[in-house]
Amino acid sequence: MFRWEMTLLRQMEMLTQLIQMRQRMLISLQNLKGYCQGRSLFSLRCNFCIATNLLILKTIKQAVEMRNSVCHSATICSNAIMHAGTTVDTFLRENLEWLSRATNWAKFSATAGLGVIHRGHLQQGRALMAPYLPQSGAVGGGSPYSEGGALYALGLIHANHGEGIKQFLRESLRNTSAEVIQHGACLGLGLASLGTADEEVFEDIKNVLYTDSAVAGEAAGIGMGLLMVGTASEKAAEMLAYAHDTQHEKIIRGLALGIALTVYGREEEAHTLIEQMTRDQDPILRYGGMYALALAYRGTANNKAIHQLLHFAVSDVSDDVRRTAVMGLGFVLYNEPEQTPRIVSLLSESYNPHVRYGAALAVGISCAGTGLSDAISLLEPLTSDVVDFVRQGALIAMAMVMIQTNESFDSRVGTFRRQLEKIILDKHEDTMSKMGAILASGILDAGGRNVTIKLLSRNKHDKLTAVIGLAVFTQFWYWYPLLYFISLAFSPTAIIGLNSNLEVPKFEFLSHAKPSLFEYPKPTTQQTTTSAVKLPTAILSTYAKAKSRAKKDAESKAANQEKTAEAESKANQEKSTAESKPSQEKSTDAESKAKTTEDASGSTSGEAAKTQEKDGDAMQVDGAAEKKAPEPEPAFQILANPARVVPAQEKFIKFIEGSRYVPVRPAPCGFILLRDTQPSEAEELVLTDAPATVATGTGNNAAAAAAGQGSAAMAVDDEPQPPQPFEYSA
Repeated sequence: MFRWEMTLLRQMEMLTQLIQMRQRMLISLQNLKGYCQGRSLFSLRCNFCIATNLLILKTIKQAVEMRNSVCHSATICSNAIMHAGTTVDTFLRENLEWLSRATNWAKFSATAGLGVIHRGHLQQGRALMAPYLPQSGAVGGGSPYSEGGALYALGLIHANHGEGIKQFLRESLRNTSAEVIQHGACLGLGLASLGTADEEVFEDIKNVLYTDSAVAGEAAGIGMGLLMVGTASEKAAEMLAYAHDTQHEKIIRGLALGIALTVYGREEEAHTLIEQMTRDQDPILRYGGMYALALAYRGTANNKAIHQLLHFAVSDVSDDVRRTAVMGLGFVLYNEPEQTPRIVSLLSESYNPHVRYGAALAVGISCAGTGLSDAISLLEPLTSDVVDFVRQGALIAMAMVMIQTNESFDSRVGTFRRQLEKIILDKHEDTMSKMGAILASGILDAGGRNVTIKLLSRNKHDKLTAVIGLAVFTQFWYWYPLLYFISLAFSPTAIIGLNSNLEVPKFEFLSHAKPSLFEYPKPTTQQTTTSAVKLPTAILSTYAKAKSRAKKDAESKAANQEKTAEAESKANQEKSTAESKPSQEKSTDAESKAKTTEDASGSTSGEAAKTQEKDGDAMQVDGAAEKKAPEPEPAFQILANPARVVPAQEKFIKFIEGSRYVPVRPAPCGFILLRDTQPSEAEELVLTDAPATVATGTGNNAAAAAAGQGSAAMAVDDEPQPPQPFEYSA
């Protein structure tokens, strides 16, 4: 009996261990699934130090006139880009009255901007947008512009991860007949279902297209392209046939871009469709053919594609087609960014401003995030072009190239930032240029200054979401709400080490470069000193007469006083002469003695003063010598896990030998799996409860902004120790 009980107990223990092991495996699988789907990555990325300078936005807001709706919307968009994926909406909350001035489509864009700010917040995305969404999937009592913008925002939040929100967007699309809400729902559905080729979603969007509404139809065309991206589906022929039938240019343009998206990466397979579009009589479809050619050969540097694009850039009769053909060179050449400035250098000097604009954006797309010197040199003269929209494109392209580059790395970055500020503050500047400067300010500091624009992965594979995002972003020429698609191209720049449980342990590594080369940009300071200008005083004729009269009275009075004083002085002089004769001899002896004493004391004090001056000079020299020389900047920097590491810094990253955690596969950026060489010891994890925000509004916070890069970027709860016990006596 005893043996049977012992056997049963052993079996129960083994069963308990198996259950515990199974639970641990389930938890690990759930964590792994969350990382593969991108849900868990957001919580790690958004906890980085947010180093955005809100003073830049406040300066823009004060400089923008209330009547200028274009610059007002551009400021809202710039704020969204500047805080993309950070969940920081402080600027909007502090300026609710100013924000409420947005009406109609500006309200649509302002609401959609929340989707960029909360991008990747998959668990709570719908709850965050609930105040603006249609109630129960139907049209609510709110503004259709805010409801349509909210549906668009949901698509931006769940871009490429839309399984949880797709059904709600479909219901919202079916239950409304308002074209504004349909517009937002089609864009949201396209983003949430990116590349899934879902037949049911395609039918829902196609039903909206067949209503022949210009506003809703344009978004439907783009949404269908996003849904079928890279599939080379036969449905592209159906879309092309409808583009020939409709009379609405907006629908034709949306379908032209949608068809181009379907042939993404197909190269020779898309040849027939490309030929059909590029030879079409409709310039809008030829315009779409340029996108189809560029996206089909994206990142290949294919000579045939480059030759065709250059041919259309100089020969087509439509400026839109020529502009897009030059712009397409940026998509074909982004795998070899050094070649792009050389190829488009002559086009950047073209007589046609549309070609110059296309050359600027081609360089911005191809060289985005590289800080390439040749690209900056080509764009510099275009930022001062005589045509306003060329300046706009050059400013945006320059910001795309210079993103995450500071003034220590390239001095032209500081010059460019000052140029942007000058354009924004200039009341006589063109609206187009001012809009470009506002957007460029947001792109320079995108994502809390912790993201860059990358079209290639670390293994040189194309990033579909990023390329598609930039392709649709360039459509802002016709439709400003599409500006937000640039957020799809943002890629966090960080090293995040993970242990076997996919947690973030305490871990350090080296950056063998000077810290100033890759630190956050220095914060701007608010000017407190004001130069007072003395204005001339106005002089009245009555004042001049009164002044001359008073002057005459004063002169006559002074003359009378002088006569009286002369008479009195003569009388006193005669009286004193008679009394001073007996004592004249005694006073002479006393004066001689006093004079001798004064000469002696004067010479002594003079020597003392000279000696003191010499001593003072010597003390000043000693004080100058005592001033400490500035300490030399260290040649390396120790970074703590997780840390901000910009692309140009990756080649300087080294892992410390002998440390507890060793990378399973050494990589200079991104998520790194770490192997624990001391598994028996307790692990110290980095807490990630809340994002740390660096307020860079004043000069005193410059050190905090710079420290945010080198030290641990996540918030660590270091609770102070309680005081020692003591006795209190009154």
